[in-house]
Amino acid sequence: TRAILEELSRHAGLELGIVTKSNLVLRDIDVLQRIAENNQIFVNVTITTLNVDLARILEPRAPRPDLRMETVRKLNLEGVNAGVICAPVVPGITDSPRDLEALVRATAEAGGKYIYANPLFLKPCSAAIFLPFLEKEFPQLVDSYQQRYKDRAFLPKAYGQRLSQLMARLRQKYGLCKDYGSDSTNSLAPAGTQLTLF
Repeated sequence: TRAILEELSRHAGLELGIVTKSNLVLRDIDVLQRIAENNQIFVNVTITTLNVDLARILEPRAPRPDLRMETVRKLNLEGVNAGVICAPVVPGITDSPRDLEALVRATAEAGGKYIYANPLFLKPCSAAIFLPFLEKEFPQLVDSYQQRYKDRAFLPKAYGQRLSQLMARLRQKYGLCKDYGSDSTNSLAPAGTQLTLF
């Protein structure tokens, strides 16, 4: 990854996005700063909940949510735009208004520029893993999930609309944008030459 970032740091006029669950992105902060001097770069840190115990169940191999939020804070302090992607929002587990507000508030307090949320979708390959997990960890939700996701990968539109409306209210309350394209502190430098693939 660092070698790719080093190459990108030699160019100007790019718009780049990184999506990560890891705080290890901080190891490359010096290169990210160089990239940010002549390009728009956004680091999107995935955080689904601030509840450490719940995060350990949902994402057992990912860093704790507080470490990821600290990553957002450090990146922004060092001049690298960063925000939060709350995805997936898991119905009945991570979607309470109180929990989502806590996440939006923490993002704002960490200096995050934006937060975006997207509900869980279950394509057959994912459902084959997730539904047995649900039966083990959250058996009380199994019937609800079987109804909600019956013959479809995506939740009904009404759920997504409610989530979007809630997140819009929370973003407005805490002064955040929906995504990195809405708020850029770096102006895009003039376009350079096209990079070659080979």
